Amino acid sequence: MNYCEILKSDIANGEGVRVSLFVAGCTHHCKGCFNPQTWSFDAGEPFTRAVEDMILEELAHPWNDGLTLLGGEPMEPVNQRVLAPFLRRVKSETPGKTIWCYTGCVVENDFIPGSPGSGYWRTEVTDEMLDMFDMLVDGPFIEELKDISLRFCGSSNQRLLDRAAIARLVGR
Repeated sequence: MNYCEILKSDIANGEGVRVSLFVAGCTHHCKGCFNPQTWSFDAGEPFTRAVEDMILEELAHPWNDGLTLLGGEPMEPVNQRVLAPFLRRVKSETPGKTIWCYTGCVVENDFIPGSPGSGYWRTEVTDEMLDMFDMLVDGPFIEELKDISLRFCGSSNQRLLDRAAIARLVGR
């Protein structure tokens, strides 16, 4: 997996001050996307153990509230397989920090076994990743529904799903 950018003190992509990781690779290609340079899986730099360590070091600061994953698409299958072990480290090494994820997927359409998109989006680590998110912003960006007054969403179809809402949607 590659990443395109890391913001060490981001206040726009989740509550509080966050470390935001913009992963590379997205097959959604939403019209009007604010970050089309992250669509290519070859964009950016390799996500290495040294990069993980740097992010964990930043998360350890008391002013950082947590990690936000966005991109690109963190839930692309190839990205899930790299992010899941990293998120285990985040949970283990920085307890109390929250994890937010932005995805163009829709939980009930893409992540539930047997749902229309599950053949592509579900991997052996999807359920584990969903369980690690404190907040999931789901839904593709739809330019015609763009609304700059929304908090943490770009278009009105997108949802802010907390841990309980995610669990309810996936039947846990």
